Amino acid sequence: MSLIDFKTDYYQVFADIDGADLEWWQKARDFMEVARPSIDEAWEKAEYNIPGVEEAARRGLITDGIAIEGQPETSIRANRLIQMELARTDASTATAHIVQSGLSMRSISECGSEEQKAKYLGPMSRMEIRGAFALTEPEHGSDSIGLETSAERDGDEWVINGEKKWIGHGSVGHIAIVWARDTADGEVKGFIVDQDAEGYSAETIQGKASLRGIPQAHIKLNNVRVGDDRRLPGAQSFRDTAKVLTGTRIAVAWVALGMAIDCYEKALDYAHRRVQFGRPLVKNQIIQQRLADMLQELTAMALYCRRLLELEEAGELNEKQAALAKVHNTRGARKIAADARDMFGGVGILLENDAARHHADIEALHTYEGTDTIQSLIVGKSITGVSAYRS
Repeated sequence: MSLIDFKTDYYQVFADIDGADLEWWQKARDFMEVARPSIDEAWEKAEYNIPGVEEAARRGLITDGIAIEGQPETSIRANRLIQMELARTDASTATAHIVQSGLSMRSISECGSEEQKAKYLGPMSRMEIRGAFALTEPEHGSDSIGLETSAERDGDEWVINGEKKWIGHGSVGHIAIVWARDTADGEVKGFIVDQDAEGYSAETIQGKASLRGIPQAHIKLNNVRVGDDRRLPGAQSFRDTAKVLTGTRIAVAWVALGMAIDCYEKALDYAHRRVQFGRPLVKNQIIQQRLADMLQELTAMALYCRRLLELEEAGELNEKQAALAKVHNTRGARKIAADARDMFGGVGILLENDAARHHADIEALHTYEGTDTIQSLIVGKSITGVSAYRS
């Protein structure tokens, strides 16, 4: 059963969702309906709706499908539907979900020791501990593999120095998963750093026009000391970092789909209600053509996500396939959001109609988790055998 109307899910891509997966999808929808008023206020004021995200955690929605003692299990399918549904209402909330569970918790789940998993994953799933994923730097965004933050071994401790930028939860969290280059072997390692540690300072980036409902930070690390028990033992090179990023690029494809669904549905509803020159907008040929064009794009995005899901569930998905989906779906959502905002006419700039907010937020998705260009070049390298972004 699909929670999406057939006018949206035209090929019935999600018609076979049932059982626990359908229940989780419905739980996500129910939560967003309750959270909607505070979400709107948070976006307009550029404030983080921490109580709202904590409520999502109480409902078991912040796990990324990781098996955590004391938390109900969610399948890969349920997790992707949750991400899509959160984004259908608000990309900032969906991004908070990705930062907390898809990046921070997943880093510990994939690369942490059993002791680290036991200590952090439960509290993080309940949002008792908010986590950040500190990878990108002021001079290393798309080329994050070239990060300059250093980690030097000093007895039983590591001394970390450097800067990180555009880090969700970096100034409002409790811990940060800091990726730094080991001065001994030159490899990238991961560390769990307390945000109140001496030498850790973070400033929330101001003036954002996109994803205003979640803060990103500029972090400075000045001789921050962490014990070796805070090093992620499974993170031995940037390849391990990249494994975590593959999962979040999949998430961005689903988030883009959720945003596009809402834009299309809101535009369709408005076209039925709005009367111009004595008749509803939907009676105009150009409006029907534009809606049909939006549906074509939306259907392709849904089919991408469904195929991604099949590959992910089979354990066969690779980073190139994730990159292709991220590019395709963020481009599609960008176009649908722009068309929806235009179809609303003058009132399209009002936040109450959602299209302008989605239109602004999709610009962040177009860039983060690997820019549109970099993801395209990852795909390009896979089909040509030639790298265009490394010397």
